[in-house]
Amino acid sequence: MLDRLKGILFEPRAEWPKIAAESATTQSIYANWVAILAAIGPLAILASGGETRVQTAVGLYLMALIITFIIALVVDALAPAFGGTKDFVGALKLAAYSYTAAWIAGVFHVLGVAGAVLALLATVYSWYTFSVGAPVLSKCTSEKAVPFTIVVVVCGLALGLLFSIALSGLGIIPKVSGTPMMR
Repeated sequence: MLDRLKGILFEPRAEWPKIAAESATTQSIYANWVAILAAIGPLAILASGGETRVQTAVGLYLMALIITFIIALVVDALAPAFGGTKDFVGALKLAAYSYTAAWIAGVFHVLGVAGAVLALLATVYSWYTFSVGAPVLSKCTSEKAVPFTIVVVVCGLALGLLFSIALSGLGIIPKVSGTPMMR
């Protein structure tokens, strides 16, 4: 796992072909990567204390697990429109591994608002790793990797907003100034 972390964070162009060559299933990707890394931010929220932290952490963790799957469905559905091929496991690999930097940056939740800037930078880097991996895993053309990434990012932001609104409406995550608190 540490080699994969280093690879995807520091040498994504070299790591994506390795990821593409590995056999995987939805279950193995979730059990060996998504479930572990998506827990970093929620665990940091728990460590920061507070009375609503447990339900917020659980809500955000479940949201990360669900959104990763939905984004993989989106990637799989959109790939042909960008010159790529449909392959759900490849799409899930792309969604899961590209979000690595953002999940690791979840540790910055212990810094409160100050950590949000660092988490945002890591998220932008995750989008970059997605664009590097898209031609390898979704087989989209290199020229269409950035537009493909932009469309997927917009879909992800919309999903995150919808989930945040739903979770805040249920009282699972707190509202800030009348709007749901975003990661």
